[in-house]
Amino acid sequence: MDKPLVIVTGASRGIGAAISLHLAEAGFTVACLSRSGTLPIAPKAIMERLIPYAVDVTDADAMVAVVEDAAKGRPLVGIVNNAGKHTEASSSKLSLADWNDQLAINATAVLIGCQAAFPHLATDGGLIVNIGSFFDKIGVKRNLAYCASKAAVGAMTRVLAVEWAKHRIAVLDVAPGYIVTDLNRDTILEGPLRAYLEKRIPGGVPGTADDVGRLVASLYAMNLSFLSGETIYIDGAQGVAH
Repeated sequence: MDKPLVIVTGASRGIGAAISLHLAEAGFTVACLSRSGTLPIAPKAIMERLIPYAVDVTDADAMVAVVEDAAKGRPLVGIVNNAGKHTEASSSKLSLADWNDQLAINATAVLIGCQAAFPHLATDGGLIVNIGSFFDKIGVKRNLAYCASKAAVGAMTRVLAVEWAKHRIAVLDVAPGYIVTDLNRDTILEGPLRAYLEKRIPGGVPGTADDVGRLVASLYAMNLSFLSGETIYIDGAQGVAH
């Protein structure tokens, strides 16, 4: 039988790429979904476990088709809804178009991914990991749409965990704090934000995409089906620091 399959959205770069690589290293086959269909850079030893798919995760029909194709002949054990977007705007001037765009990719796409995976997980169970943010519980100026969208991820996680428990499907929300990726490295490690984070994060340094990747892969490897409905914050304790 083929190795168990996990689907990861937004897998070409950043946190999604790190999650995909750590899952592959743990022995899973990984369907790597992104708009471009580009695979993350990986060691040759695990490249054969990564399968690229180009898809718009906000397109429900396209997601159903991709999940069905990826799961042909492979036991699907989960999906990681990681694809997301972060834009800032003054709340008084936030356009409805920008609001809808942020909610579509950060929240609606999570629902679409969960629904697309559900028929494949409902028989033998599995694990859904939604990637949220510690912004879900704090007020961050100029981040109204982003904070709301990530709070929605937590809410959906709790509802689905309760509703789908009878199908032996666990659902978790992994909520990172400030994480350095190839997309934001210069912003986080230089200038005023760096000085701010040195004061606000108890350990003085932000996390890495590798930190999140290892956490998600460990959740799949441990197969703790009784752990469900929770938001797991990986923020260096910044969200609880006073």
